[in-house]
Amino acid sequence: MNASDLSRLRPRLPSPLEPVEDERFARRGLTLLLKREDLIHPDLPGNKWRKLALNLREAAGRPVLTFGGAYSNHLRATAAAGRLLGFPTVGVVRGDELAGRPLNPSLARCAADGMRLQFVDRATYRAKNDPATLAGLLERAPAGAYVVPEGGSNALAVHGCVELGRELAGLADVAAVACGTGGTLAGLAAGFEGRTLGVPVLKGGFLGGEVRALQETAFGGPRGDWALDERFHGGGYARVPPALESFAQDFETRHGLAIERLYVAKMLHGLTTLAEEGAFPPGTRLAAVITGAP
Repeated sequence: MNASDLSRLRPRLPSPLEPVEDERFARRGLTLLLKREDLIHPDLPGNKWRKLALNLREAAGRPVLTFGGAYSNHLRATAAAGRLLGFPTVGVVRGDELAGRPLNPSLARCAADGMRLQFVDRATYRAKNDPATLAGLLERAPAGAYVVPEGGSNALAVHGCVELGRELAGLADVAAVACGTGGTLAGLAAGFEGRTLGVPVLKGGFLGGEVRALQETAFGGPRGDWALDERFHGGGYARVPPALESFAQDFETRHGLAIERLYVAKMLHGLTTLAEEGAFPPGTRLAAVITGAP
């Protein structure tokens, strides 16, 4: 199997769109739909499939070097793709203090899938896009490595996520998605006919500029009707405060669906809060994009 033949992995596309009964939405005349991106592929679920597919075709079997934190779903998906398609992978991990510690379950899965983990200090990680810094990282990688940015978000990833928006066209009025690096939102909004809501999972207020830059690179300018609500990051990346944990457990009980905490729970919490605030007129069909499983 080669890396340009992704169809042999049999992705489930389009991903299912499932209505759910939730009185918090129903009593306001709203329809809640779950766009089950987590069901696209067991090893490359959700937005990771859409963001990686065109990049892997471009890499054409070359080694892939990419970036992420200690709990990065993107690193896990890239490592799995390398195992399934037979190409080497290198993961540059933020935090050199992790190098001497036992691997957490996420990084252990990456290593088991054959990814070479390269731990760097946080200053180096912040400078990863600097040409000299990147050249130094590539010197330690296999020759000819193809670079995929943090979170997989580049112009190819954005184009890969356009199809997500097209799959929702005519079926939903608003689409909500959790955002880390902004690539999924940038592509989803470009392909969707309605309004797209991004829920950042990191604090800092920087993501709007990132999404605009990605759309500029991918399309030459802005695309779609999108906005961000910065209130639901829960204190920052990988932080799950008690109130968010309580919300996620309640949602799981109501709907029998295991909820990923770092992204999906924050998006669902934000969408539920907005519904209760009266942000959507009666009759609105709300599609919540489930980007990954726990």
